[in-house]
Amino acid sequence: MTIRHATSAEPPPGPGEPEDVPLEFAAFCELHRPRYLSYARVWLTEHSAAAAAVQQAFAEIAVQWRELLGSSNPTAQAWQILRGTIADHTRQVPATPDHHPADDDLAILHYVVGLAAPEIADVIGTDTASVAGRLRRTMLREASGW
Repeated sequence: MTIRHATSAEPPPGPGEPEDVPLEFAAFCELHRPRYLSYARVWLTEHSAAAAAVQQAFAEIAVQWRELLGSSNPTAQAWQILRGTIADHTRQVPATPDHHPADDDLAILHYVVGLAAPEIADVIGTDTASVAGRLRRTMLREASGW
């Protein structure tokens, strides 16, 4: 496993982030941090609160990194860690049976954050066709309630 060492050209690690991290984890963080932060800002309107929640999620992902890499879908599991962390910070109420929070997340990522279906699929760890279908279903469900 390759280890990335902090250099003067790189920003210092965030709170709770170790000095030396596997290169794969550093790349994962670099790829997903902006999208995770945009999602967190929907729920936590203060930038500092959203950044703290994302940092906490990445700290938990770092703790579980080896296990995640051994799973069938590390990205999907990392997304669940982020969602759980955001829920803890917002004290979200559990969903009712007819409410689909995962589909709401897709709508947020698409309509609020501005990600296209392939980008959403990359963030949550699924395929583009599934995201596109779920977005259509969510739009139809919401339109039927108007």
